[in-house]
Amino acid sequence: MTKRSYKTELGCIACDELGELGAGKPGWLVDNPNLLSAIDTHSLALANRSNILILSWSDPDSDRVKIRPDLSPIHAEHISAIEWLVFYDVRVIVAGTSCGFLFFYSFRGDLIHRQMIYPGQVLKLRVRGVKKDLIQDTSSEEFCVIMPGVIAQFDGSDIQNMLQKWFQEAHAQFWGQKPKSHDLEDFENSYGKLPHQLWNIGKYGTCADAALTGIMPPPLMEYQSSQHYYCAVAVGEDAVISAYRLSEDKGRSLVGAILSKVVPATVSTIASFSKMIWRSEQTSPKKSEQKPQSFARVSPLTCLKDHPRKGEKLTLSPSGTLAAITDSLGRILLLDTQALVVVRLWKGYRDASCLFMEILVNKDTASTSSTNREPVKSDYCLCLAIHAPRKGIIEIWQMRTGPRLRTIRCRKGSKMLQPSYRFGASMSSPYVPLEVFLLNGDSGVISVINRNMDS
Repeated sequence: MTKRSYKTELGCIACDELGELGAGKPGWLVDNPNLLSAIDTHSLALANRSNILILSWSDPDSDRVKIRPDLSPIHAEHISAIEWLVFYDVRVIVAGTSCGFLFFYSFRGDLIHRQMIYPGQVLKLRVRGVKKDLIQDTSSEEFCVIMPGVIAQFDGSDIQNMLQKWFQEAHAQFWGQKPKSHDLEDFENSYGKLPHQLWNIGKYGTCADAALTGIMPPPLMEYQSSQHYYCAVAVGEDAVISAYRLSEDKGRSLVGAILSKVVPATVSTIASFSKMIWRSEQTSPKKSEQKPQSFARVSPLTCLKDHPRKGEKLTLSPSGTLAAITDSLGRILLLDTQALVVVRLWKGYRDASCLFMEILVNKDTASTSSTNREPVKSDYCLCLAIHAPRKGIIEIWQMRTGPRLRTIRCRKGSKMLQPSYRFGASMSSPYVPLEVFLLNGDSGVISVINRNMDS
């Protein structure tokens, strides 16, 4: 009787270009903290500190794309995060840098947009679908940038509009129309600065990871308005877990409003007077450095401090109601993000990583009720995949308090990956469940964990 592998091999990424990223040495994929990865349904993006490599794991004969962002050598700027953005059939790769910049690239490696978010290292890029209102059943997509003590949120529709303008211009250039010339700094203004919200969540110390879990009610005794309030959960060194209420309102006081008008005018007057006295010998004016926008209002909700334990990584469920948090003591905490209560705890999982996935549990009932019936969302149950590299296994646990469903052996040098949220996925049919992929760096093989319990 053969052992069940519980995973299906999909393809292989082995190629000569991987040698530039360190391939060829055992453990090159997981031992290098500066090696980043992001997977799509057909492609994989790998990046080191200065280069991005895009390759297809479903079509090994397709061309590989190399991208080298124009980074600042003065500030030792490097790539610190990458993620795919998928709008129906349009795919772009986004790179965040150690200086707080975002670079948007097409699938062919063309620079679409460049924008400064906030001075600091981009830790993670998150994409997910969210509910827009607590009462009405409406949804949208958001793109979040996580930095030490800072969260920036973009509306998916604004990014989609910017991409449509770029692709229209690229299409016009293809048909021989005169292209617009852009230097690197013009990419920040060519399609307008992407509007976003910016919050400071550093009250309990700088965070190592964070996420917006969804909208939440306004605080008690506060004027009811059309403004939205969000809940943010962060993990870090000073506070293992901390939670905040974020507001879209800037919440400036009268004094702050006056200062915001008077101080810039005073500084501008002094600067103009200084230029009259001290003439600059430069003939070409330089563009002033772009300043980040002001922070919106933040109210701390709670925090958990348990020295010497440190929060390391955070994984959010699709609905945002659960978060799996790994810490420095080898524990995994399952947090209810609405009640802000830890509902489950696993011990003995040092260096573990977690991803949520969906397993088909009602397969028999679905197959007998009607022939050729596609599974729907209710046929799946939410599970947590825990990769314990020191044990060489992946465990699948049913949420919230269910049993362990599977134990999957995986080779050393493997890494769990998950495709980012596809914009418009909520309207797709048939239902596409949340899947987990497994990439083995030493062999280059990509597999997917089977969604059926008996396979």
